[in-house]
Amino acid sequence: MSYTYNWSEEYVNGMYRSLGIFHPHQLDMETIAARLGLSIICLPTEAMRLDKVIVLDSRDSNAKQWQDFGHELCHAIWHYGNQLTMPMPLQVYQENKSNNFAQYACIPTFMLQNLNLPAYERDAVWMIMEKFGVERDFAQKRLEQYIRNMYSR
Repeated sequence: MSYTYNWSEEYVNGMYRSLGIFHPHQLDMETIAARLGLSIICLPTEAMRLDKVIVLDSRDSNAKQWQDFGHELCHAIWHYGNQLTMPMPLQVYQENKSNNFAQYACIPTFMLQNLNLPAYERDAVWMIMEKFGVERDFAQKRLEQYIRNMYSR
């Protein structure tokens, strides 16, 4: 069975490879941000992107911060403008795009393909959670997305 990458997957794959990141244990927010010319700060506030700074909520778990980093990374590298002043449809578009991008940034397809995923879904979800440091619902959604993409092409 052949897997065809979508545009976002191709972008993330190329980005990580250009940064010298090839394995799940190399997925480190600080390293990724630094290599992309970004900074990270943690404050007790909701996650956001401010120019070249990604703000993460210091009250969140490491897994939630990693997922928020993936989301805000998309805003930092693909989006321009202030969402407070842009039309609502554009805000919604950017948020949907960033949510989708976070799935690929936190659990890159080329790394997921290298895993020998267990046959049982709950075991596969657990493996993804452990390997990529994400929450259960996030891992579940990514696994479903991966399987759907694999069988729809």
